[in-house]
Amino acid sequence: MKFLIMTNGEYSDLDWYREQQAAGFDRIICADGGAGRARALGLIPDWIVGDMDSISEADRRYMEMAGVRLKKFPREKNHTDTQLALELAASEGGKKVVVWGGTGSRLDHTLSNVFSAAALLERGINVLFDSPGVTVYLVNDQLVLPGSVGDTVSLIALGDRVSGVNLQGFRYPLRDAVLESRWQWAVSNLVTEPDPVVKVASGNLAVFHYKVLIP
Repeated sequence: MKFLIMTNGEYSDLDWYREQQAAGFDRIICADGGAGRARALGLIPDWIVGDMDSISEADRRYMEMAGVRLKKFPREKNHTDTQLALELAASEGGKKVVVWGGTGSRLDHTLSNVFSAAALLERGINVLFDSPGVTVYLVNDQLVLPGSVGDTVSLIALGDRVSGVNLQGFRYPLRDAVLESRWQWAVSNLVTEPDPVVKVASGNLAVFHYKVLIP
């Protein structure tokens, strides 16, 4: 099943998100104030999860009237609302999870979201973070990147080590490379041919694909 998680993060171009709806999702989960984004896009989620500190009263009443299920948690909790949404998607049988609003100006939340999603990857659940400017893929085997020549791509090791990293179709190819989290060096590569390939033998890798020109 394909799940969409809408967080309360940054959404720069709502028209871009409206176009993505054609891809179709089996279930939609909003993390707290992400419900306001869903309402703005004309989407009715299946669940809203979180401590409900960022959802407006108007959006909450609207969603309740629409029959959306609310899963409320205490404000003093160990997990972020996005983590709660990721865990709900996993428990409900999600096999592919797309996150909107999961990357942005809050670097702490971005890092938490990406590293937390890697836990789902280890459970066989495909997770990606999508936005108009950048898509972040989590990879532990192979990714055929839907990129264009000239796009910027960075690799970030999640966990201590990622081994057997191979790149094809990039300006700076890699062959059986080892990437370590303590010193990230596979940043700002460039795509040189359509549909480049990223392969990983072991470990979890975050692939940042920038779809806009990076100066």
